[in-house]
Amino acid sequence: MDTVKNYLSVAFFAFWGGLARYGLTEALSFYGTVIANLLGCFLLAFLTYFFLRTSNSRAWLTTGLGTGFVGAFTTFSSFNLDAFKLLLGGQNFGALLYFTGTIAAGFLFAWAGKQAANFAAGKLLERG
Repeated sequence: MDTVKNYLSVAFFAFWGGLARYGLTEALSFYGTVIANLLGCFLLAFLTYFFLRTSNSRAWLTTGLGTGFVGAFTTFSSFNLDAFKLLLGGQNFGALLYFTGTIAAGFLFAWAGKQAANFAAGKLLERG
């Protein structure tokens, strides 16, 4: 039964994550992809470390939020396609900056997500 809950949770949250990414990319085009991927780095780190620290979460929820929502919200393929389009357009420096900048910023956002999760979990655990 837990496996069914996990699958349903992933499907439910993936629907909302996909819609959120679609909205961002429709509104902001190229920048929507960058924002979705960086927010995804933050959210996945935050959720992972928050749920690890509090450990009272339900597996279906953590799986649904992490794999479902964040997995559908972020987009590695669009990231690579955008970099490839820059290369094909002769914007070699722009492609390099986009590629390396997004990866470096992703690490920074993941670190910030971990820090925020540890802070939030610490406050929650202090309350009891």
